[in-house]
Amino acid sequence: MIELENLTFAYRNQPLLFEGYSWQARRGESWAILGPSGCGKSSLLYLLAGLQLPTSGEVRIGGEALRRPRPRTGLILQDYGLLPWATVRANVRLGLRLRGFYGPDGRHAPRDEVVKDIDERVGTWLQRLGLETVAESYPGQISGGQRQRTAIARTLALHPDLLLMDEPFASLDAPTRQDLQDLTMQLRLERSLTLVLVTHAIEEAALLGERVLVLGRPPHQLPQVFDNPGGGSPAHRGTAAYDQACASLRAAMESVA
Repeated sequence: MIELENLTFAYRNQPLLFEGYSWQARRGESWAILGPSGCGKSSLLYLLAGLQLPTSGEVRIGGEALRRPRPRTGLILQDYGLLPWATVRANVRLGLRLRGFYGPDGRHAPRDEVVKDIDERVGTWLQRLGLETVAESYPGQISGGQRQRTAIARTLALHPDLLLMDEPFASLDAPTRQDLQDLTMQLRLERSLTLVLVTHAIEEAALLGERVLVLGRPPHQLPQVFDNPGGGSPAHRGTAAYDQACASLRAAMESVA
């Protein structure tokens, strides 16, 4: 699903972040990208999203070279990316409206047909994520957890096959964070999504990632990958395997600090 081949990347007039870097992720896998602040985690996510382009080398998603953002890649940011002047319903509808008058199969369709499909999809996700009661509220009037659910609903309404998340739960309280972690894992399994989640939290990486990519000090040249059997499922939390994964990742982080 994801292939980085000899990728080199640096921001203009800045030191290299990645140099000749190659990495692969299979379709349907759940990955966590773990590392300290400033190591290039978010930059790697933006490269996968097509928001940044490599200096050299190539990013391929689904076998196709990535030259721009692709329609079936969903991106959820820490600050949610919601329009403050739009209601929850309007924010969930936003991505679908930006696509124009195209049906679910990607073909041009009559306006009335598309509007009906958009309304049905938006309604389905508002209900699925428990947002019906705040659908006509604005982002400033709802909780952080509800704002994050709105961002998730807006993304999943687009039927993505790749979901990228940049520290999406970092600013939430512990109970809300756990609830949304569980929801994310459940939705990934239901919809066979490939998930790549950036985090600086060892416990979150051990929980959500079937495999964990550890980044240390740049420039990154060889991927450091940890297999984490049981990761990506809410049942993994609190098990002996989870505790061992946390210990192994903590040791890895200390070695690259």
